[in-house]
Amino acid sequence: MPDEILIALTTFMGFFAIMNPIANTPVFVGLTADFTNSERKKTAFKAVLTAFVIIALFCFLGNIIFKLFGITLFAFKLAGGILLFFVGFDLLQGKQSSVHHPTGDNHENNHSEPNDIAISPLALPILAGPGTISTAMNFVGSSNDPLHISIVVACFALLCVITYLMFVSGNWLVKKLGTGIIKVITRIMGMILTVIAAQMLIEGVKGAFNIA
Repeated sequence: MPDEILIALTTFMGFFAIMNPIANTPVFVGLTADFTNSERKKTAFKAVLTAFVIIALFCFLGNIIFKLFGITLFAFKLAGGILLFFVGFDLLQGKQSSVHHPTGDNHENNHSEPNDIAISPLALPILAGPGTISTAMNFVGSSNDPLHISIVVACFALLCVITYLMFVSGNWLVKKLGTGIIKVITRIMGMILTVIAAQMLIEGVKGAFNIA
């Protein structure tokens, strides 16, 4: 299998696990319960577009950000690995991660404006939260290869399209899958995330202590 295809598959699965659009669709449905179909579509589009811009900026400017704040890639891998582990562990327990859902299980609409919830909490922190940023930076690493970075960004763009489609068909999707299936998928995503977190921690420790 060509390296580019392997990178794309690994990257897409990592992003899918951390964003988990299937589990986030019921959240979107709850937040937009009082919206019209037009407002739902606008909210979903603005949310995924904002999330894409945030992740794309970190992918292309990550190395500059590291140098600006004096951060090493290995330190980021260690911190990101710890963060992803807690996200994955929460998902394994069938809970919503406090990193991505800081308000817990109470997703009350409170008649929010579409633009308000599109940015927060949908784009930040649900779609492009710290865990997603850590995952993106881990996949980009210290690479200056435009092709490698473009593959990572393209994978996230594809996931944003999938997320948008799931959001706008949210009511139908929730009814068809049911809460039981959604919980099973959430736990599987949690397992994948904990494995990614372990790999990030291993790479961070090896790099920080120069272990062969």
